[in-house]
Amino acid sequence: MAHGQLDRRDLELVLRYTSNDWNVVRGQRVFLTGGTGFFGCWLVESFCHANRALELGAGMTILTRNPKAFARKCPHLAADTAVTLLEGDVRSFDFPAGEFRYVIHGATETSARKGAEDPLNLRSTIVEGTRRTLEFASSHGTEAFLLTSSGAVYGKQPDEMTHVPETYAALDQSNSAGVYAEGKRVAEELCGAYRGEFGIGCKIARCWAFCGPHLPLNEHFAIGNFIGDILAGRPIQIRGDGTPRRSYLYAADLVTWLWTMLFRAPDMVPINVGSERDVSILELAQIVADTLRPETEIRVAQEAVPGATPARYVPSVDRARELLGLEEWTPLDESIWRTAEWWTGR
Repeated sequence: MAHGQLDRRDLELVLRYTSNDWNVVRGQRVFLTGGTGFFGCWLVESFCHANRALELGAGMTILTRNPKAFARKCPHLAADTAVTLLEGDVRSFDFPAGEFRYVIHGATETSARKGAEDPLNLRSTIVEGTRRTLEFASSHGTEAFLLTSSGAVYGKQPDEMTHVPETYAALDQSNSAGVYAEGKRVAEELCGAYRGEFGIGCKIARCWAFCGPHLPLNEHFAIGNFIGDILAGRPIQIRGDGTPRRSYLYAADLVTWLWTMLFRAPDMVPINVGSERDVSILELAQIVADTLRPETEIRVAQEAVPGATPARYVPSVDRARELLGLEEWTPLDESIWRTAEWWTGR
């Protein structure tokens, strides 16, 4: 396995649980925004794998601001004859000609730092990018449109709520983090408006936290940072008190859920995409260390307040299970191991 390519075991997992759904794409073209990010790389490679394995004769056009950078990052994908790279900004890209029955809109800024530095640009990218992609879909024969929204749309999770269902919403707009969440909520509303006007089958994936190859190891993702600490030979650094509770879905499971949603989810029924198996940040650090290098020191910057209720960011996935039969197939320790393995090129 060359560095940058996904493990065949992961691609086979995706195909195993989606093989009966791909026939609708036979001979068709898929349009993807955000194809160079964490989600995008997984979507492109799993598409190319299914296209070859099932002889679909399908194609994928990927919108990217920098085709050359994508080709350097994933040369095996850029060279695939089923892939076409389209240069452009998601807010203003020129529409490619022809029919695209399936569109996945995954373009957004996920860096907390960049969002805090330039919240207006972040909101514009989310809202105007969604509007532009929906305009494209409405004029190019699109039947199914998948929006990668976010669990951020729910706002702060109440202390007494262990898992957030899709029916809950209480957004705090008083800070820059709210700009991201509100942008995603507006994007969902735009999907509803375009569905009503043009009949596009819009699917809403509210995405939470994930682990897997392509996940940055130096951003605001705790699990990525902890893996990065170990790969660099450093102690694991926890900046807070280690009590917040999070959950992580493996990327192969993630894209299996996303493809299933594109093909089979009901229109405009938001579905949480994530893991319901939560751990504290300190427990996560211990699992990462135990999985990769048990002797690793774990440093906690702040002392926990006795009796305080921990902050939570954990979804309920009952709807995904009941509507689409989706499950979490990959254990957390296996997710951590495969992520580290990919980054080290083993």
